[in-house]
Amino acid sequence: MAATRLKEKYRTEVRNQMVEKFGYKNLNQVPKLEKVVLNMSVTEAIQNSKVLDVAAAELQAISGQKPVITKAKKSIAAFKLREGMNIGAKVTLRGERMYMFLDKLFNIVLPRIRDFRGLPRKSFDGRGNYNLGLREQLVFPEINFDKVDKARGMDIVIVTSARSDEEATEFLTAMGLPLQKSAPRATA
Repeated sequence: MAATRLKEKYRTEVRNQMVEKFGYKNLNQVPKLEKVVLNMSVTEAIQNSKVLDVAAAELQAISGQKPVITKAKKSIAAFKLREGMNIGAKVTLRGERMYMFLDKLFNIVLPRIRDFRGLPRKSFDGRGNYNLGLREQLVFPEINFDKVDKARGMDIVIVTSARSDEEATEFLTAMGLPLQKSAPRATA
């Protein structure tokens, strides 16, 4: 299989750029993409389990990989939720599929979001991973707008080998993640 555009960009540009900026002694110290996790929680599945099948099919179309059905860890009486009930779906992408998905996310999906001005910089978790939430699955080109019964959101976690948020910010920005420009601090 031919190397994807994003993987090629990492090998040719990003790696050298990161070595220059952070002064790594070894190429293995340069942050890498480890995995991308897509998670879709379907609360309507408590009443109607067929809804979860539709959500899983949409997640499969988006990611190109069959999702795993996730179960509730705890019972919550107020939501009529019992431990072990099917409540969502998730997919973990690695390798070529991960690079293909991120290329599509950075260049096609995110620019399709209405009034998009970049992703917030505060969504890093402190260990070099980036979390982002989408309000609807309709921004993905694989989803047929006419066949969607309800707009469902999803969480996307981009896991990197970066040790700090500063490294991860520089790395993911170089890879093409459209982050908001950092606002200058106001002095009073």
